[in-house]
Amino acid sequence: MLLSTPTILGLCWLAGARLTSAVPQVLSLEDHPRDQYVLLSSDKGMPPESLTNTHSLWSDRRQSQQPPGFVAFGDSYSAGIGTGVDGVEDECRLGSHAYPVLIFTDLAESQAPGTATFQFLSCTGSTTSNVLSGGDHSQVDKFNKSINADFAVLSIGGNDLGFFSVMNACIFRFYSFNSGSCETALQFVTDQIESSDFAQRLEMVIMEILDTVQWEKRPWFIITVTGYARFFSVETDECDNCTLGVWWQGPKLKRDVRQRMNDMVVAVNEKLRSSIDAVNSRFTTPKVLFVDYDAKFEGHRFCEPGVMEPAYNRTETWFFLVGGKDNNPNVTDPTPAPNATTVGIEYGASSKTLSPLSPLADPETCLGPAERSGDWGLLALCYMARAKRDYPSLEFTAEDVMIQNSMWYVPTYYGKTFHPRSLGHEKSRASACGLPPKQDMREKSR
Repeated sequence: MLLSTPTILGLCWLAGARLTSAVPQVLSLEDHPRDQYVLLSSDKGMPPESLTNTHSLWSDRRQSQQPPGFVAFGDSYSAGIGTGVDGVEDECRLGSHAYPVLIFTDLAESQAPGTATFQFLSCTGSTTSNVLSGGDHSQVDKFNKSINADFAVLSIGGNDLGFFSVMNACIFRFYSFNSGSCETALQFVTDQIESSDFAQRLEMVIMEILDTVQWEKRPWFIITVTGYARFFSVETDECDNCTLGVWWQGPKLKRDVRQRMNDMVVAVNEKLRSSIDAVNSRFTTPKVLFVDYDAKFEGHRFCEPGVMEPAYNRTETWFFLVGGKDNNPNVTDPTPAPNATTVGIEYGASSKTLSPLSPLADPETCLGPAERSGDWGLLALCYMARAKRDYPSLEFTAEDVMIQNSMWYVPTYYGKTFHPRSLGHEKSRASACGLPPKQDMREKSR
């Protein structure tokens, strides 16, 4: 079911009261005893304002005395990898400007101080198995039932279907000659999409979330599943001789490759949509909403007309490049990047780094843990270490910059690539709530 109305069945009725505040809500991050993150509003808030009837399902909720809350499940696209950290980055690479955090900010601003709650369970590298109960790092098992949840957001599928293998084989070649062929990687994703396995796993995830929150007792509960955005513009062939490969002589961004990767994203979104329709067919009213924000990224993809990649200084690209800075207009990076006319590097003393004495990672032992984690950054670091071991003469595309910048040892440096930057998350937030972008973000990004 595609979102088309501004209320989306009342999903964000609590968050719509104060959308143009120029002062961001201050959030406190608390470690929950069950190893989950629970965000509580801590800034001065406003009493709940009178709410108009948006959907009959919400009448019971509006009479409830429980404080409002919601939960975020899923992978790195909802975790917001690369969009900033408050303190030390955790293993899930949770970003401070992820779209679930932005939704919570809106929600908290409309409520009395300290009442709205948010369980941030998304984790970089997660698959459907990591969401389901009983699995490794199960997100459903970490869900705290004692904290109220009126709706959930979910981003899942890219890791199940093999997004990273496509990125590695077709774009970056982290494992150099051992990265496999682009054709094989794309065909694998196609086979996964066409099989029934992923649809069944997605339906299991959705039904388990609904059962966990006891949807029968809260008929207003809605799950919003977000899709993915196409990565490239294919309007021109200007990018055909550009490369994003990490080694010299990397693969070119030919138009046909860009088109096939875009087609992959469209196919994934259609699979998500059809799977959600199948779940909703079991209920008298929709329990799951699909958000396709792809069209919002028009003009903000890689290889836009007149843009030669990698365009590190282009803030209007809404996806991260390897080592690229974020484009949050409300945050100023005090440290200038080396060689800033051609490359932008993310700095930050709070991030966890590998030892500078390490050749990225131990090529003999890194592969198993990296594959189990599903973390694109850990996989990239391990693949590069193993490639350098197997082919010592390999040279990095931007080795002079990497040597100057210790941040190239951080998994997030690589893991955030092809993920939305802050302005992309702002658009995702607006789409997920059927709301306009925050006023301060709109003005500063013009």
